[in-house]
Amino acid sequence: APLRAPTPYMPFPVAVICLFLNTFVPGLGTFVSAFTVLCGARTDLPDRHMCCVFWLNIAAALIQILTAIVMVGWIMSIFWGMDMVILATPTGYKEQGIPQQL
Repeated sequence: APLRAPTPYMPFPVAVICLFLNTFVPGLGTFVSAFTVLCGARTDLPDRHMCCVFWLNIAAALIQILTAIVMVGWIMSIFWGMDMVILATPTGYKEQGIPQQL
């Protein structure tokens, strides 16, 4: 999915924290996850520069924050957080066909 592509592959505890943040403050976990891209977290956009992927995640966070009032952003924020957790699990890596880092 094109919307899922900029979501970073983070360590599991970080992904859980981002999901928690997104659940209580829509967009906050997505905002935090954007910075993991600058720290070298991989995404499904390997051909894009990390700064571009960083800004895509910041844009997603802003959309979640701005649309949270009408519940759309909140729901999107929670699903985004769930995606982060799925991508952080070993099975998430296997489903994506990407070797897991040690």
